[in-house]
Amino acid sequence: MKKTKIIFVVQSLDFLLSHRIKICINAKNSGFSVCVAAPRSTENDVQKIKDMGFDFCELRFSRSGLNPFSELSLVAQIFRLFFQIKPDIVHLITMKSYLYGGFAAKVLRVPSVVSSVSGLGITFSSDKMRFNILRLALYPLYKIAFSHKNQKVIFQNANDRDTLLNWNVVKKYQVEMIRGSGVDLEVFSYTEEPNDAFPVVIFASRLLIDKGVKVFVDAANILNERNVKARYLVFGDVDKHNANSVSNVLLKEWMDEGLVEFLSRKNYMHKVLSSANVVALPSFYGEGVPKVLLEAAACGRVVVTTDHPGCRDAINPGKTGLLVPVKNASALADSIEYLINNRLERVKMGRAGRILAEKEFSDEMVASRHMEIFKGLLRG
Repeated sequence: MKKTKIIFVVQSLDFLLSHRIKICINAKNSGFSVCVAAPRSTENDVQKIKDMGFDFCELRFSRSGLNPFSELSLVAQIFRLFFQIKPDIVHLITMKSYLYGGFAAKVLRVPSVVSSVSGLGITFSSDKMRFNILRLALYPLYKIAFSHKNQKVIFQNANDRDTLLNWNVVKKYQVEMIRGSGVDLEVFSYTEEPNDAFPVVIFASRLLIDKGVKVFVDAANILNERNVKARYLVFGDVDKHNANSVSNVLLKEWMDEGLVEFLSRKNYMHKVLSSANVVALPSFYGEGVPKVLLEAAACGRVVVTTDHPGCRDAINPGKTGLLVPVKNASALADSIEYLINNRLERVKMGRAGRILAEKEFSDEMVASRHMEIFKGLLRG
């Protein structure tokens, strides 16, 4: 019997392995022939994909997206891939994937398309003139990319959904809502919070300005001036390909000050989060639903984050965490201080976060929901 062929197109293999691999596994276990199309990151990551029984096809994505020849080359690669494999369904993850892949799927008449909008990014969250112009330039491509007759568009938060609905590039019947990418609840298991001499407050993300790392450092300085005793840890790395990344010069200044400890982000995030008393992400980035906030909830850790699309969707405000205004270090400091001084309240919120994760954030649940969408499209 002929297997149903599905191609997962994604801009980062590392992102697929950390955020979407359970969906690929479920597709294979359901009898699909699975191909992963992504840039070649490390040979180790490529081998992981192959060891799981998936085919791997290399695509050469450009991180900056400023070279038109590179972008046209990528479009040509995706066209060639779809033409050669003739998939029954394509799952397009991240912006370039769903824009270029949606265009190719439309032209080549791929039977079924799933587009995952896991955050609209700075292109839609910034009011700067260059991003206003970029949105206008991208409008025709968005219009084509979401115009397939048998297509579902998965959103993680209502703000992104409403943005593209109001922009008239997505239709209501195409919309599916899935709150985040899912968390492995066995790996990110509930643990009692540590009882160290000083509470531990953690920020874990790429070191981007709009992810809120500077706001976090400023809040730590405010709390230090108030003589609030705590350890402030940042787990993350400079992203040299991103214009909004913290510079190495600024990072060194912060490290020399000595108040905040900076550590490279590792694969053992469950241990990192379990070592925390409070997890803070003061992001104003165009998030889907930040995975680190879901992971923190699964570990039973209270969260402080911003009243911003995606971030506010990761918590039940006042029950599993606290919301603060964007770019407001003083408000962030106030909320962190409150949680440091109220252990019973933060433990209660952490336990409520675990219950929320079990109810809504399980990666098995998210993968099963994707399979329902795939099979629904294949039925036509």
